[in-house]
Amino acid sequence: MQRYILHRILVLIPVLILVSIFCFSLLHLIPGDPIDFMFSDEDLDDAETRLNLEKELGLDQPIYIQYFTWLGGVLTGDFGNSIHFERPNAELILERFPATILLTIAAMVVSVLIAIPAGVIAAIKRNTSGDHAAMTFALLGISIPNFWLGILLIMAFSIYFPILPSSGYEASITDPIETLKFVVLPAITLGTAVAAILARMTRSEMLEEIGKEYVRTARAKGVAERTVIFKHTLKNAMVPILTLLGLQFANLLGGTVIVETVFQWPGVGSLVIIAIYGRDYPLVQALTLIFAVIFVTVNFFVDILYKWANPRITLE
Repeated sequence: MQRYILHRILVLIPVLILVSIFCFSLLHLIPGDPIDFMFSDEDLDDAETRLNLEKELGLDQPIYIQYFTWLGGVLTGDFGNSIHFERPNAELILERFPATILLTIAAMVVSVLIAIPAGVIAAIKRNTSGDHAAMTFALLGISIPNFWLGILLIMAFSIYFPILPSSGYEASITDPIETLKFVVLPAITLGTAVAAILARMTRSEMLEEIGKEYVRTARAKGVAERTVIFKHTLKNAMVPILTLLGLQFANLLGGTVIVETVFQWPGVGSLVIIAIYGRDYPLVQALTLIFAVIFVTVNFFVDILYKWANPRITLE
């Protein structure tokens, strides 16, 4: 196990280096002069201003020096300064990141609480009304765009039945129920599609495990059905489900861009929209790098969790 973890870390390092090169290269892949992309003609009123901006952003240096200068800053927590906000990017991201993490975790909890029971029931009650209902939900969950689902939820629970706030976010340690009210609608919106995918995966894996010899043997020996399903079958079925959970957790972070915009949630996702519309390239670059690193890191930990989910798996 330790050798496997060390091997995965050694593989992770070049992947992160490639990710950093890609994120750095975004500016230089843009057609034309990067300065023209980031600033309007009014900001570039003369040649001296352009030269000063190039020097300030380090664009007057050879590209390899630019990369190592930028990478050195990233490794020390310096992601540059935002052109739009005129503040350090790291400061802006740290302010909004907790709200995004809260929303992502809440959406994942919602999806797991819905998907695992639905998938298990659908597998146990195969080809019954319960199975058909669960799979219909899964189909709808995958088909409905999350921004449209968010609008429907706002209309239902904020306008027609005004019991939940339609936008914003207020973190309160003294009143967690109030905080929860702001989280419910965006978490359901973000988690529904993931729940649908997880439910289908859970059903498929459960059906495969139920048909195996060890399940028939356990039932023949008189082992309680609940023990067979939850202690043996579900645990073995969780291996590919864990993989999907890891991938979906990382994807949820990306999905917050739309959901946070719909619900005016003050997180990193809405910051991406602001940065893109404001042509704030340094901020877009920093956000892209952070999302990419999170995606790679989450998948690293998912690989490690394989062994916990099923000790029979050989990781060496």
